[in-house]
Amino acid sequence: MSLTVGVLAIQGDAHENITSTQIALKELGIDGKVIGVKTTEDISKLDGLIIPGGESTTIGQLSLVNSSLKIIKEKIERGMPVLGICAGMILLSKSVNDHVLGKTNQPLLNLLDIKLERNSFGRQKESFEAEISMNSINIPKFNGVFIRAPSVSDVGPDVEILAKFNEKIIAVKKNNIIAVAFHPELIQDVSLHKYFVNLIKKLKTN
Repeated sequence: MSLTVGVLAIQGDAHENITSTQIALKELGIDGKVIGVKTTEDISKLDGLIIPGGESTTIGQLSLVNSSLKIIKEKIERGMPVLGICAGMILLSKSVNDHVLGKTNQPLLNLLDIKLERNSFGRQKESFEAEISMNSINIPKFNGVFIRAPSVSDVGPDVEILAKFNEKIIAVKKNNIIAVAFHPELIQDVSLHKYFVNLIKKLKTN
């Protein structure tokens, strides 16, 4: 069995996530390929998708233009695993406010029952790193890189909280959906990418 993992390459940190996922596949000894995807045709062939960090409004608007947002939603609803990182977390959510601007009017996938605040930890100049724990997915120690990071203020009953930082929710999971506020692709530790690859393999086998 071979896996095809896509990284949405419309805007944002696509290259770094491709590299991290390639390393994860190699370390796990799983046959597969990682590709940058933009079109509906590319996305239709995937076993799993990473929506990377970047500008969530830009990614959403560009994805609307070429109809990729529609097929992404359809595939996730049918069970395709997805990892949303920072902007990707925002796109997956149902309700988004900006820390400064208030309610946003941007394209969303409406798949995660969470209330989310953009730029929750400040702007670019307030970027920082912090050690976090995701014990429920067997990652007890992880270095989170926070860049204009969002946070979650409330979750629905079917959403599992994976991690908090300063009492703010920064990582969640719902079945085949994982969303994190930090950037795992910017460090050498590929634990989260390995967990995601294993999830793809498990769900494809089932």
